[in-house]
Amino acid sequence: MVQKAKILLVDDRPENLLALEAILSALDQTLVRASSGEEALKALLTDDFAVILLDVQMPGMDGFETAAHIKRRERTRDIPIIFLTAINHGPHHTFRGYAAGAVDYISKPFDPWVLRAKVSVFVDLYMKNCQLREQAALLRLQLEGGTHPGAEEQEPAGLLAELSARLAAVEEQAEALSKQLDDESADAAAVATAAHLERKLTGLRRALDALEPGSGGSASALPSQH
Repeated sequence: MVQKAKILLVDDRPENLLALEAILSALDQTLVRASSGEEALKALLTDDFAVILLDVQMPGMDGFETAAHIKRRERTRDIPIIFLTAINHGPHHTFRGYAAGAVDYISKPFDPWVLRAKVSVFVDLYMKNCQLREQAALLRLQLEGGTHPGAEEQEPAGLLAELSARLAAVEEQAEALSKQLDDESADAAAVATAAHLERKLTGLRRALDALEPGSGGSASALPSQH
């Protein structure tokens, strides 16, 4: 069973959170509420999120300050942030949002379909990265002479074949996602994230190929997953 991705919704107004939940429920992912910047930072201490929808205008710690804290933490700095704002203050305000680390900046009232589509892209990227980390973990176990479920009954060649097949499935999905982004003229940040994922997949495939009999590969071939 595929684990659902978590999406963090941050807004001080309950009715706005309810509206976001209604729009994003069709994605069938886990939606987590936070009614303040402080509450959002607390949630980020324990859970991993695919994307954060962050209201700009909040009492106390506003969206810009919350984003700054998120980007300073090593654990959370790479989580995509989509800013939501009810007030359009012009280019300077928008620039401040991007400077704070946002991947997108949407003014309310927004088109529900557009918001859902944008969030869906980052959920897909998150899921592909999770699959990639799983493949990397299995590879490391093999390289280090460790075990994985069923390894005691499986020959090394069989394990490599299984890993190759699993990686091929992720590669195929990543390629399809990249084509989708090209077709839809998606945000530059989403395209860049997808390209980064493809580079990591290429490195992982190269490491796996190095493990094939006669290749002379070693543990040093395995790429770092950062």
